[in-house]
Amino acid sequence: MLGPLLLGRLFDTVGRVPMIAGSYIGSGVLLLGTAWLFHSGVLSAVTMTACWCAVLFFASAGASAAYLTVSEIFPMETRAMAIAFFYAIGTAAGGITGPLLFAKLVGTGNVGDTVVAFVIGAAVMIIGGLVELTLGVKAEGKSLEELATPLSAEHADIPSQRGAGTPAPVTGGAPG
Repeated sequence: MLGPLLLGRLFDTVGRVPMIAGSYIGSGVLLLGTAWLFHSGVLSAVTMTACWCAVLFFASAGASAAYLTVSEIFPMETRAMAIAFFYAIGTAAGGITGPLLFAKLVGTGNVGDTVVAFVIGAAVMIIGGLVELTLGVKAEGKSLEELATPLSAEHADIPSQRGAGTPAPVTGGAPG
């Protein structure tokens, strides 16, 4: 919870692309470090928990911003559906596949298998950060309408969009 609270304002000042990418890549690198320390046998229950807290500090901030940003690039009329779609895909991938795979790996009791689970999680986070660097939209400081024109405004004939004193276009009627 502290990650989004403490880092959240930086997503609009530093920028969404660098902050989301940095949060994802940073949490992936920290998880790789945790995997290495776990494999080395130097972590206690307390230090392992501290490592996970550091990883989740960054990962939760990045994930919170990513869900909101993905919806901002869609027109207003489809934003809720976009959030629902991406949330469902993310939940299915992480909420179904993750526990099945990681339970199998961790359940063996073999330290090496648990390290593999950590490395897979870290790789997914790092790949997510690289995707954000490649495809991310610079949304900071912009209104939602600047990012995606509402569908209802694309074909509307609104006087403020024509400019003051400009007559409305004449449509229909008899020629001539």
